[in-house]
Amino acid sequence: MKIDASKPLEYSTEENSNKIFGFWVFLGAEIPLFATLFTVYFVMVNRYASGPSGSELFEIGPVLMETFLLLSSSFTIGLAVHAMRHGYKKAMMVFMAITLVMGLAFVGIEIDEFFTYVHEGATLQTSGFLSSLFILLGTHGLHVSFGLLWGIGIMIQLWKRGITPATANKTFIFSLFWHFLDVVWIFIFSFVYLKGLM
Repeated sequence: MKIDASKPLEYSTEENSNKIFGFWVFLGAEIPLFATLFTVYFVMVNRYASGPSGSELFEIGPVLMETFLLLSSSFTIGLAVHAMRHGYKKAMMVFMAITLVMGLAFVGIEIDEFFTYVHEGATLQTSGFLSSLFILLGTHGLHVSFGLLWGIGIMIQLWKRGITPATANKTFIFSLFWHFLDVVWIFIFSFVYLKGLM
């Protein structure tokens, strides 16, 4: 395995560069998935049937907390990659851990939000609006949950093996995934919650 020392560690081998390119292709395939879910939501947004509308259901407090947590975690995963590029394993692990704790808190708030909706009688079967809402939010939440498991797996490898071209590559790819989820959340926050509260 030939290592190019002139490049960042995550790009330092041809295999690593190919994996990063392949993951960009994967993220490109994720865009139509979320675009479809957003489209369905926009079509169904005014179909309440006997259920509540967004303005009756949404509470801005938990949504702002979710937004703060996810956007802050995007910053901390960036700090983790920065520490990785400088060979600071301990700092990298700390920032990775902070990222995952904030992601876990985000998922916890979202689950609580879902339980609150169901308790108020807003379920997947209540209306077209609610079914599209639950599927959009649930798909994003499942991606974040998967990211938590993935991030834990990477941290275990970092703890055992340290910062190597392989672990650097995995960490960088994970950071791309995490940033992607943050971008999707910005669209959810803007076009689902804020628009729904108007």
